[in-house]
Amino acid sequence: MFRSKAERKARELGYDPARLPPGQYLTEKWPVLHAGNVPHYSDLATWTFRVLGEVENELELSWEQFNELPQSSNVQDIHCVTRWSRFDASFEGVHWSELAKLVRPKPTARFVIAHAEAGFTSNVPLSFLEDPNALLATQADGEPLSPEHGYPLRLVIPGKYFWKSAKWLRALELSSIDRPGFWERYGYHNDADPWRQERYGF
Repeated sequence: MFRSKAERKARELGYDPARLPPGQYLTEKWPVLHAGNVPHYSDLATWTFRVLGEVENELELSWEQFNELPQSSNVQDIHCVTRWSRFDASFEGVHWSELAKLVRPKPTARFVIAHAEAGFTSNVPLSFLEDPNALLATQADGEPLSPEHGYPLRLVIPGKYFWKSAKWLRALELSSIDRPGFWERYGYHNDADPWRQERYGF
């Protein structure tokens, strides 16, 4: 029943229901979900972003320096573990490849731990960050990210439940080993594939 209802709504909105992973429903809104308080930045003069770990050159950039890097944009579907999906979300920011040129990942770098405000982390294989649609996003839907959606910077990992796309991003740590992130330590699935409904457990 749920599946047919969700598919019917997708058709009514003019979308191919095959784009909707199992167990998801389509929304045109962008629901706000997170743990803890929303950080607010009145001045980005002291904000920095770092890349560290298994790299030849560790890097720290100011907000101005980060925005001087070449920009990319894309449109993709996003899926939340709480079962909503949003089609054709657009993002703009910096692709990992631009940072990789500067830091030069070591051959031992296989995983990425995203570090965000308040000690939040998320973990993905480095190959996920190399995906053409992955992004360190500063804008969504043609506007700067709102505070609730990760201003000034969030990670966007395509094709995975959206908890992997850490809000309020402050650093990427490259590692030779995988380390469970915040939600993974609370029992969420490490791979987070919405098409396999990998919500919980390993």
